[in-house]
Amino acid sequence: MLNIGLTGGIGSGKSTVSALLAERGAVIIDADLLAREVVAPGTAALAAIEARFGPDVISDGGLDRAAMGRIVFADPAARRDLEAIIHPAVRARAAELEASAGSDAIVVQVIPLLVETGQQDSFDLVVVVDLDPETQIGRLRERNGYSRIDAESRIAAQASRDERLAAADIVIDNTGSRAELGAQVDRLWTRLRTVTPRG
Repeated sequence: MLNIGLTGGIGSGKSTVSALLAERGAVIIDADLLAREVVAPGTAALAAIEARFGPDVISDGGLDRAAMGRIVFADPAARRDLEAIIHPAVRARAAELEASAGSDAIVVQVIPLLVETGQQDSFDLVVVVDLDPETQIGRLRERNGYSRIDAESRIAAQASRDERLAAADIVIDNTGSRAELGAQVDRLWTRLRTVTPRG
């Protein structure tokens, strides 16, 4: 089994790249999707979040993501507390999914905070989806309706572009067209099929 870590800044196009890799046969484990799963109503992680942050972050029995976002993007200590609850649960679920993949699978774990959480040495290769900051801000504003300040604060809450690039074995440049991105993913997939897993 080949285990790939895929990361990139918010709005960089990680989901698009992972979807293209899935079309080519990769097994995708998306940390963002798992983060939603592990805080579903009735989960231990949601109970821990309510105990730490109070009832104002719960709405209709589930996590109020907007309320939670307002807290953690304004308070780094609060963000660390939230991550300490969610990250172990996400990693445990990812390990279950990885174990269920075939022994010859190419498993791509999509982890937005891969660099921030020091996981770059846990993979056979780290792939970083990259784009210039102005394009990133523009895409975030268009996709999420953020103000420029909101977009910049979310970018600033993550590892810097230089830190991510320093951790990369392979860089996918997503400043161009969808066709250009697809061609890069084709080259990546060809390369991944020739890589020998470390283990």
